[in-house]
Amino acid sequence: MTKTAFVTGVTGQDGSYLAELLLKKGYAVYGMIRRLSSPNTRNIAHIMDQIHLIDGDMTDQSSLITALMESKPDEIYNLAAQSFVGTSFRQPVLTADVNGLGVVRLLDAARSTVPDAKVYQASTSELFGKATEIPQSETTPFHPRSPYGVAKVFAYWACVNYRESYGMYVSNGILFNHESPRRGMEFVTRRITNGVARIHHKLAKHITLGNLDAKRDWGYAPEYVDAMWRMMQQKGPGDLVIATGETYSVRDFLRLAFAEVGIEDYEAYVKVDEKLLRPADVHTLCGNPAKAEKSLGWKAKTKVPELVKIMVEADLERVKEERHHR
Repeated sequence: MTKTAFVTGVTGQDGSYLAELLLKKGYAVYGMIRRLSSPNTRNIAHIMDQIHLIDGDMTDQSSLITALMESKPDEIYNLAAQSFVGTSFRQPVLTADVNGLGVVRLLDAARSTVPDAKVYQASTSELFGKATEIPQSETTPFHPRSPYGVAKVFAYWACVNYRESYGMYVSNGILFNHESPRRGMEFVTRRITNGVARIHHKLAKHITLGNLDAKRDWGYAPEYVDAMWRMMQQKGPGDLVIATGETYSVRDFLRLAFAEVGIEDYEAYVKVDEKLLRPADVHTLCGNPAKAEKSLGWKAKTKVPELVKIMVEADLERVKEERHHR
C-alpha cells in the first residue's frame, strides 16, 4: 500500500530534497506552502506535477488541521521554520511563534486528526549553543544563544511531551548544519560560494561576512534528509544527533571555496561587517553521530572539501547562465 507523507517547508532546501527522496520511494507526497504574492517554488519546480501542494501556515492552526484532514498522512515531516538565526534577533516574536508555538499547533492538529501518524521534528544543533562539551551528543545540556535556538528548545521539549503524554510517535532529528546548492543566499556557506562565483565572473569584487572564526559541523543536505526518513522507519520514536563529527571554521570554508577558482589569497576579497556579528554567538558546534550511525545505519559521506566543490561548481554554472541571459 502506498504510504503518504505530509511535508511542511516543502519549498526549502531540506523540504525539496526530502520530497524527491519520498517520491523515489513511492510515497504520495503532500507539501504545505504559505500563500505568497510571489510563490517561492524554485526548489520544487521539477517535481511540482508529482506532489500535492496544500496552502497552510504554522501560525494558523485551522489551516494545519484542514491540511492533515485532506492529506491523511502516515508520516509528517515538520521542516517549516523561520530558519535564519541572524533574523531571529530582529524578529524574535515571529521566530517564537513559527518555530516554537507552530510546532505545538502541528502536534495538536496531528493528535486530533491523525493520532497514529509518525511525526518528525526538524531540531537543530543550535539547541546546544554555548556547549559544555565537544562534540555534542544526545545527552549534552542545551544552552541556546539566539531566539531561534530558544524557540527550537521549546519545540524539542513539546515533542517529547506529546510523545510521553499521548503515546504519539514523535522524533526530534538534531541535525547539525547541512548545506547544498539549494541553501538560501543569506546563509554563510551560500554567501561564500555565490560570492566566489560572482568574483570569478567579474560581477563582484569582495564578499561581506561576519564572524570568520565560528566553527561548524557542515554536512550535505541530501544525505541528511535520508537520515530523517530512516528515523521515521524505526520501531519506536527517539531523538538523534545527525552530524559528520568534523568541524571547519568559516575561514576554512572560504579558503577551500576560493581555491576552487584558483585564488590563494582569499583575504584580499573578504570584508568583515560588524553588522553581521550576532549579539550572542556560538563558537563551536561539532556533533557526535555515533548513536545515529548505530541505530539507523547512517553515516555522513560528503565532508566539507567535497561539499564546497559541489556548491562552488553549482554557483559558477548558475552565475554563468545568469550572465548569458542578461
